[in-house]
Formats: sequence, C-alpha cells, structure tokens
Amino acid sequence: MFRLTREVRFGVNPEEDNQLRSAPTNSLAGYPSLLGLGHYLALEVTLVGEPSPQTGFVQNIKLIDQKVRQIVVPMVTAYVRRGRLAGGAMLVSGIYERLKDAWPPAELHHLRLALSPFLTLSFFAREFPMIRLSQKFEFSASHRLHNPAISDEENQKLFGKCNNPHGHGHNYVLQVTVIGKPDVNGFIIDIPKFEQLVASSVIEPLDHRHLNIEIPEFSDLIPTVENIAMVIYRKLKPEFETTQAKLCGVTLWETSKTWCEYME
Repeated sequence: MFRLTREVRFGVNPEEDNQLRSAPTNSLAGYPSLLGLGHYLALEVTLVGEPSPQTGFVQNIKLIDQKVRQIVVPMVTAYVRRGRLAGGAMLVSGIYERLKDAWPPAELHHLRLALSPFLTLSFFAREFPMIRLSQKFEFSASHRLHNPAISDEENQKLFGKCNNPHGHGHNYVLQVTVIGKPDVNGFIIDIPKFEQLVASSVIEPLDHRHLNIEIPEFSDLIPTVENIAMVIYRKLKPEFETTQAKLCGVTLWETSKTWCEYME
C-alpha cells in the first residue's frame, strides 16, 4: 500500500479578494497569498492506494490542490471571518466529510490542519469521531551516552564523541499529541491548561539539566533520544488521566535530522 501526502498552504485575508479566480502565483508560500495581517494555514492531505498503471500516481497532486482550494479554502475563510473557528475540531471534521470521497480510487487516510507552525489538528479515518491535537515545545539539556556495564574502551567505540565524560548538549523540540472527542465548541482540550501541564511536568524539570546527573530516571538508563522520549511520555501520561483529551504519543527531536516517536 502506498501513502501519498500533499500539503496545501493558504492565507485567509480579512476582506474578500479575487485571487482564487486565477492560477496560483506562489503556492510554495501559500495561495491565496496574505495581503497583510491575516491567517496563514496549511492542510496536509494523506491518501492511500495503489499507483495508476497509466500515470504512476496514487493521485495527481494538482487535483489535490484543486479540490482543497475549491472546497477547503472557502470553508476555512467563512469560519475565520465569522469568528466561528473556536477550537477548530469541528472544522477539521467538516473538512474530512467534504473530502473523504474526493479522489477515487484513492482513500483519504487522514488530514492535518496546521493552525500555526507549532499547533496542529489531525483527523484519522479509523479514529472517528476523535481528533488529535499536537503542540510543540522546546527545552535544552545535556547528557552523556555511557553504559557502565561495559568498558570505557567499548563505550568510546560504541558512542564516540557522545561518550565525552563532560557530556554534550542539545536543543530538544518536543511534540505532545493528545486525542479526544471535541466538545460543542470544537475544543479537544483547553490549550493554556495543556501547555501548563506539559511545562510543569516535563519542560521545567528537564530544561538546562544534565540528564545523567540531575534526573533520577537516567541514573541507570542511558539518555538516548529513544529513552528520553519514553521517560517524557510516562511522566505525562498520568497528568492527562483526568482531562478531556488523553495522551496519544510524543515525538522528540534531538536534532533536525534525528527524532523518535513513542506511545503505549
């Protein structure tokens, strides 16, 4: 099975304009284009299916763009201009309903609407009527990759520079994803409360710490990106037991080229 994703970027301006009546001029930066202050959004459309023997496409991406601009852009624009966006989950559900049969024979697997570069809402067909909300955070920490059960020589060979006795640091980016059923206003969870839970449970305890020395969980656990992601998930999970949305998973970027997802 093939999975094809296309991101369509667009702006919502405060007042009507006629951009959609003409061909896109800069779809990389978003089309329609922002004419000043407004809303910039991006919609990821993920389709599953087999490539056509004639074209080799799961779906022609131009047709994905076309449908999104015909259906989604006016829909989102109406929500924004009427002040009805609220939590956004109802909008994402509505977009899915309008697009689920838009590209046969490919099937719509999921949608992801970015309300900002750091906050997204996702709708997976298999999870109806649940919505995922993901928010990004950051913290800085130092660590040393070292296994006390093996020799110093073996550690040096296995971990290289990351075995430096004085440690080394990273600017970590953490994405926390929760899942829940939207309330009547389209909210999955209260965003400020969500951010406060993550900040108090994870960001503040880990930020500017030497993980091996200052964080008890790593006294006998090597603080690799995999293990840090697991520890963060397990710290967060009980915090969401009494909230409307439950913890779905975490993704931790150690660098822009290395990251790990963890869920249970």
